[in-house]
Amino acid sequence: MRLAIPDLISNSYFPAIAAVELGCFHDQGLDVDLELLFPVTRTMQALRDGQLDLVAGAAHATLSAFPEWRGARVLAAVAQRMYWLLVLRADLSAERGNLSVLRGLRIGAAPGPDAGLIRLLAEVGVDGVQVGPIPGTDAPGVSFGVTAARALEAGQLDGFWANGMGAEVAVRRGVGTVLLDVRRGEGPPAAWSYTFPALVATERLDSPTMAAAARALVQAQELLRDDPERATAIGERLFPPMEAGLIADLIRRDLPYYDPSISRDTFAALNQFAREVGLPAGDPVYDEVVWHAQS
Repeated sequence: MRLAIPDLISNSYFPAIAAVELGCFHDQGLDVDLELLFPVTRTMQALRDGQLDLVAGAAHATLSAFPEWRGARVLAAVAQRMYWLLVLRADLSAERGNLSVLRGLRIGAAPGPDAGLIRLLAEVGVDGVQVGPIPGTDAPGVSFGVTAARALEAGQLDGFWANGMGAEVAVRRGVGTVLLDVRRGEGPPAAWSYTFPALVATERLDSPTMAAAARALVQAQELLRDDPERATAIGERLFPPMEAGLIADLIRRDLPYYDPSISRDTFAALNQFAREVGLPAGDPVYDEVVWHAQS
């Protein structure tokens, strides 16, 4: 089986990475290979077209390839809440949480995640922000967050909207400061429920395989919760040295959000956000999309 993620050198989908690297899928009777395919809209299209069996990515992006959720099954949450951070150039000396400083700035964001930032800015009434792609992220095998940090350091943009790893790298190098961490309650109250990282499959998979995949993810979450240092060994195999040395600390920060459940309220908020940003959510039935609810 083929599992793809849209960002590798990242904490965003790390439980899915760990499920492969720690043998959790194997323990559940599944032979799963991990792949990187960016951006998440393309990842979801490959899932739709049968090139992939599983995707760990932003839940709302599923709708870019599966209008009204037709054919898609959301198996579990990789973690809870919207998980991207807003980072600005350190020399701007911006006050944390002051979004008005964004007017006139160039903010890099990936296709799919950019919808979360654009909606957030609309909700707080901040306009005049240039949200667009980050130079260099269209090359094969690129991880978005760390590439965003390098682009910030090179002066190619004023800020970026990306994962915790990209934010941490920018802060550690002294080139960026965190303006907003939505997952941890900063920004408009509704924003943390816009989306979340999810394990997604299609109705082509049979129920036993879906169940096994969901169990593998939960097993990986539990192993990381039991010993976050397991992440370091995985990072040393897959990441550059700096990022390998950071990943365990990022996982520790994320552990409070390692809950695989997807409540009806969470699903309703996800679809409300999707409709607000123009994605074809329709009026979905929870039990027909959120597979885990049926197990």
